[in-house]
Amino acid sequence: MRGVYAQVLVAEDDPKQAELIRRYLVHDSHTVIVVHDGRAAIDEARRRKPDLVVLDVMMPKVDGLDVCRVLRAESDVPIVLLTARTTEDDVLLGLDLGADDYITKPYSPRQLAARVRAVLRRSRRSGGRGQPVLSAGDLVVDQQRHEVTFGGVALECTPAEFRLLAVLVAEPGRTFSRGQLLNQAFGMDKFVTERTIDVHVMNLRRKLEPDPRNPVHLLTVYGVGYKLRDVGADDPSA
Repeated sequence: MRGVYAQVLVAEDDPKQAELIRRYLVHDSHTVIVVHDGRAAIDEARRRKPDLVVLDVMMPKVDGLDVCRVLRAESDVPIVLLTARTTEDDVLLGLDLGADDYITKPYSPRQLAARVRAVLRRSRRSGGRGQPVLSAGDLVVDQQRHEVTFGGVALECTPAEFRLLAVLVAEPGRTFSRGQLLNQAFGMDKFVTERTIDVHVMNLRRKLEPDPRNPVHLLTVYGVGYKLRDVGADDPSA
């Protein structure tokens, strides 16, 4: 399993599919908890504090997207969504709610196991490199504590948002292409796309900007990518 072992909560209403997922993840040396509805997923996540959640979107009692919304409001646990909804809007909705990755059905259990490994690696790598505390003006990223503050106020960030923000805060004013952000934040993980970067930037703007539609901190450099203004600087157009 390449040394990344975890407690994984699997929420899947199809018992046969849930058992197949469980077997593959156990083969990767994970401890696996299986539940079959959204209400149980929320209860077990609160009780067990898993390292990662595999979450089917279509579940009884509580919809998987609502489960994702609840879990993200309470913690930064990595979430991998399983969905039969294949339109871009459906996928982006899941990412918008805070999921770290998604897999569209049908999929192979081997593919799911690989995605779980990749998300766990990214999550555990996010705070382990470079300076422990990064800052750009009023924006502070504490990589050891996995905390972000802006003007002294704590910001809740998903693991993916945290990694992306750490890259930007490390070099305020530098313009990064989407490819560079993919490489530095996610290690060129083949499951993360440039469109995913755009969604995470949109979500970060909702947390950082007075008006996310007219950003003054996390800026788009048209035709190139993104840059973080040195927060606290006088010139908002810098």
